[in-house]
Amino acid sequence: MPAVSNKTLRLILTSEQVRAARMLLRWAQQDLARESGVSLATIKRLEAKPGPIEAHRPTISAMEGAFDRGGVELIPENGGGMGVRLKRKS
Repeated sequence: MPAVSNKTLRLILTSEQVRAARMLLRWAQQDLARESGVSLATIKRLEAKPGPIEAHRPTISAMEGAFDRGGVELIPENGGGMGVRLKRKS
């Protein structure tokens, strides 16, 4: 993952994935903020710009963790493109 600055990393998570994951869970931005502990202002900023999001590693981890707990899997680039899907219920 190439560094953008010493504090911000470009991670492979896109604003499109974040919006799609929220929609699968039927979460508003406020719900993601509550579930992840990330501020609403930060979520709005990250979703506003298309493509890979730039944020601190703990911010990305918190959002990914909220989606995971909510039952959504973030799919990395695998030749078919990045995406999201609901997890299989065990």
